[in-house]
Amino acid sequence: MNYRIDPGRNVPAYYQLYDMLRKDIIHDVYSYGMKLPSKRALVAETGISTITIEHALEMLIDEGYIEAKQRSGYYVIYRRSDFGENTNPAEEKSVTGTTHYGRHADEDMPLDLISKTMRKVILDQGDRILEKSPNYGCDEIREEIRRYLARSRGIQVKREQIIIGSGTEYLYSLIAGMFREKTRFAIEDPSYGKIGMVYHTCGKELLPLPLESGGIPTRLLRNLEADLLHVTPFHSYPSGVTANISKKMEYLDWAVKKNAWLVEDNYDSELTVSRKSEESLFAMDAHGCVIYMNTFSKTISPAMRVGYMILPETLLDVFHRQYGQYSCTVPIFEQLVIAELIHSGNFERHINRVRRKRRKSNAIDDTAVPRNRS
Repeated sequence: MNYRIDPGRNVPAYYQLYDMLRKDIIHDVYSYGMKLPSKRALVAETGISTITIEHALEMLIDEGYIEAKQRSGYYVIYRRSDFGENTNPAEEKSVTGTTHYGRHADEDMPLDLISKTMRKVILDQGDRILEKSPNYGCDEIREEIRRYLARSRGIQVKREQIIIGSGTEYLYSLIAGMFREKTRFAIEDPSYGKIGMVYHTCGKELLPLPLESGGIPTRLLRNLEADLLHVTPFHSYPSGVTANISKKMEYLDWAVKKNAWLVEDNYDSELTVSRKSEESLFAMDAHGCVIYMNTFSKTISPAMRVGYMILPETLLDVFHRQYGQYSCTVPIFEQLVIAELIHSGNFERHINRVRRKRRKSNAIDDTAVPRNRS
């Protein structure tokens, strides 16, 4: 062991230990099935309290890296496929021979459930499904998203902060338009190609930042002079890199010190194999500098081109001035169908089913395939 806690760092001791253990697990210092050092050994090594060490170990348990065995200790249950750390995208063949790039068609929401929900919405709403949507999305879908994020991600927002749009590419363009005078946009390298394409088309100067196993390197963040940083903290595509909690704190600290903005693109976050949802930058943000984005294309179907973003309250006036007359690009029928799926509990039951299936699959298959964003 070589675990040293730095009391001078602006990071709690349990985070430091958690991060060091996590990195050793990822890099096979402690491989699948191996036992971690005992709490007593870690106390002697680090000089911190047993309670602090237990806190770090509990975080690793919650995120699916280790498990505790009674009267035995802590054992690694992480495989490289569990968190998408494999950075070599590979093709996946379906049983019919069709090539998919990380896309699992059987993870889409069942058609009979969607069609049943559509019929219910038609019967309940009648002619309303033919009406034009309110500019920022109908109240039903914004309210259901608000409630869902509060109970599943710890994100507490007002309905007015949620903006509905037809997919993330459209929402990227809205973000670029909100910051007309701000031109330097930093993005992960590699990243989902359409992020850079849209920002470039909108006249932004792109600053690509290479990724390492835990996210954007600290040395690059310290020297980064940008107006906005767009990150995908969980399963960044195509690298599969997931930012750890310390790195997320660095992102937030950078934004505050530089008076800049963060875009948190969480397209794949709901489908984590961890039993604990990933910590959201938006939920961690105490300064109102994070814009949160997500889509239903991954969790329901690629054909469901419905995305949403959550604005900090400090940006609402800017958005209303810029886009107050823009019509919503998603038909109200699709919005009401998604609202009903969430309200009925079918959306979360489907997500939990997919997550259980992925955990089961990862337990017997050690081949990782980064998830396609389409």
